[in-house]
Amino acid sequence: MRRPTALLATLILAAGLLTAACGADDEAAAGDAPLRVGYQRFGGLSLVKARGDAPGVTWSLFESGPALTEALKAGAIDLGQTGEAPPIFAAAAKTPFVIAATGGPSPRSEAVLVKQSRGFKTFADLKGRTVALNKGSNVHWLLVKLLEANHMTLADINVKYLKPAEGRPAFDNDQVDAWIIWDPYFALAERPGVQILTDASGLANNREYILVAKDSAGTKAGQIKSFLATYESTTAWGIANPDERSKILAPELKIDEPTTKRALARAAQPMAPLTPEIGDELQGIADGFTDLKLIPGTVDVKSLVDTGLAGPAK
Repeated sequence: MRRPTALLATLILAAGLLTAACGADDEAAAGDAPLRVGYQRFGGLSLVKARGDAPGVTWSLFESGPALTEALKAGAIDLGQTGEAPPIFAAAAKTPFVIAATGGPSPRSEAVLVKQSRGFKTFADLKGRTVALNKGSNVHWLLVKLLEANHMTLADINVKYLKPAEGRPAFDNDQVDAWIIWDPYFALAERPGVQILTDASGLANNREYILVAKDSAGTKAGQIKSFLATYESTTAWGIANPDERSKILAPELKIDEPTTKRALARAAQPMAPLTPEIGDELQGIADGFTDLKLIPGTVDVKSLVDTGLAGPAK
């Protein structure tokens, strides 16, 4: 009777060791696999890519933050960079991620554009008019704050959700009365006859955030920490060397150098510490979207802030 018992115990032990070994192999494989980074044209990560400062990383370009968070949800990327609203919509969509880093405020790099010929003087003049923006992007939060500041509601304007590639021709052809947009699309649209009705100053901080897939935060923690250190260093270099930064980024962005330089002067910011106040700021944005029923239910976005993947900003 003892032999079968002993044999069974041996088999169970062997199975346990095999499972543990497979788990270790899976972690090792994840750690050896390239870090998959999603970036947006012109965002802080573009400079890291253009300078070749993160060899071995695979890059995926996205037109906007919502598109990037969809890839994060699908497991197609390990981390990516967005504005302040996409993390809220991603959390509402049950995307598993953490917030690993942020940048300083950049309110001047998003704005409401109108045609001078239309005679609009303030945002309140847009009551009853058609306003275009990208749903779930940083400019969506700017719209919320603009409505609040002007004692208006969503019912007071006709909101048309358009991606940047759709918004520009709609604005150019007067199919919309105003376009709320961010750099570099903002800078590219600046020309004679186009007026900046207002930017986000005093309304929204318009920070950049680094989002990391929940699984990747565990299996690729070392790679992510190293990448974020590089990102911080490259960002600091760019701010200290604006002329050279523009020369490097213009070909990468396929934008002329003067436009690139003008946009970067108001957009590029150093990394900022992930303080409790950052969590409070994000939670306030989430609660604002919830109050307007722009996302289903409440979202505890503050709990997604993870200070363990990046050291304090220098």
